[in-house]
Amino acid sequence: MTMRLCIHIDMDCFYAAIEERENPSLKGKPVAVGGASRRGVICAANYEARKFGCHSAMPGFKALQLCPQLIMLPVRFDLYRSESARIRAIMGRFTDKVEPLSLDEAYLDLSHWSSEGGAIAREIRAQILEETGLTASAGIAPNKMLAKIASDWEKPNGQFEIMPEEIDDFMRDLPVSKLWGVGKRMQEKLGNMGVKTCGDLQHWDKLELTRRFGKWGMELYDLCRGQDGRVVKSHRRRKSISKERTFQENVKSPSELLPLLGSLQDEIEESLLGKFRDRKIRSLVIKLKFADFTRTSAERASTIQDRSVYEELLHEAWARGEGKTVRLFGLGVRLQDEKESEQMEMF
Repeated sequence: MTMRLCIHIDMDCFYAAIEERENPSLKGKPVAVGGASRRGVICAANYEARKFGCHSAMPGFKALQLCPQLIMLPVRFDLYRSESARIRAIMGRFTDKVEPLSLDEAYLDLSHWSSEGGAIAREIRAQILEETGLTASAGIAPNKMLAKIASDWEKPNGQFEIMPEEIDDFMRDLPVSKLWGVGKRMQEKLGNMGVKTCGDLQHWDKLELTRRFGKWGMELYDLCRGQDGRVVKSHRRRKSISKERTFQENVKSPSELLPLLGSLQDEIEESLLGKFRDRKIRSLVIKLKFADFTRTSAERASTIQDRSVYEELLHEAWARGEGKTVRLFGLGVRLQDEKESEQMEMF
């Protein structure tokens, strides 16, 4: 495994934190962004709201049942994008290898700083706080997976570093639930195998894991050992825009996804109207991951304005599950590249 120095910066309750900064009277109160309409869902909830069980992707009416005093605010994507750009500019002072994951988190490749990852992360967080009034948490590690796990270790407003020589010990007692892609259903399957920690999983060889879980088993073999060969990718021309949610409890009916579908489509339209205003859409896509971790997607050439297409694609993809429940739901658009756009304009 090639050792690098990777930092994962994760803003703390980004949308809600911005709203609290803009209106200090909200501090100390449970606040959620989004979810106010009849079919709306929560985009973000602050830590006070999370104490009541409120979280992103939860329907607004359910959040209010859990926390009747919840203050629900409208989404202001223009403001959030503006703050995200300021934060990204701060990151760019330290490296040109920045891979944004969303408005509120990004990977940074700081391999050229050698062993100074912890100090650099503290400085990045300090500059973000000084210039925006917002707090960030950071994970520092030799690869992206470990850096992302580490960024949750000292939240909020903290950081955690995993040194190369510490990986084996760190992974041994790490719950498998911390690994990417391991949700409640997979935890149950692994638990039935006697696997609770990554150390337990390391006792299973690659052949047996592949027999049980297919290609995902091969990934698990590497992940439980703290291995991740992905590099930080910057300056990529986007081929698609997508939004997705993983559920704490599996969804049993496509009708349960309709409120979230509308919310995610709004987010995609916001992205298209922003920095992707010059790009043309090739097709619309729906993605589902079922409880057994099998996946399917449905795609159709269309425009984003035809909102009914997403619902039709959802039912098309759902039918392939043959009664399975769904643990992840995503939708997106595929974008035409420059050559494709030029060819289409010629006809």
